[in-house]
Amino acid sequence: MNEESNRAEANEEQLLYAKTLRAGMLFGLAILLATFFLYATGIIAPAIPHGMLAKYWSMDVHHYMETVEQNHVGLGHHVTGWAWTGLLGKGDYLNFVGIVILSAITILCYLAIIPTLLRKGDRVYAVVAILEVIILSLAASGILTAGH
Repeated sequence: MNEESNRAEANEEQLLYAKTLRAGMLFGLAILLATFFLYATGIIAPAIPHGMLAKYWSMDVHHYMETVEQNHVGLGHHVTGWAWTGLLGKGDYLNFVGIVILSAITILCYLAIIPTLLRKGDRVYAVVAILEVIILSLAASGILTAGH
């Protein structure tokens, strides 16, 4: 038995998932690199000046959040959950856009394969994919949480 006969062939939805994953990863990585460049060069000023970062590294989360809010952010509350979207004009928060894109790729991959699964009559897999989209979307939105 040769090596080629042991290979499993990818089906249509696996190839579509992989193609969507690759495209999303490349797009997210490009956004991440672009936003980091804008942040690191100071083209878009950060909420926390670069020279102040080392001061904050040793702080616990609560003290860090409190200090950053008082001295730099000025929203009147801690930046938790999706509150960072109000700070997209700051270079350090703009970096989150690429992270969100990379985090959302799985949802996009499932959305991409659902029509193929339905067309092929794979209703069980289609339902699983739809449930994955719903659960991941709820978790990303902050509606669905665990451990609190």
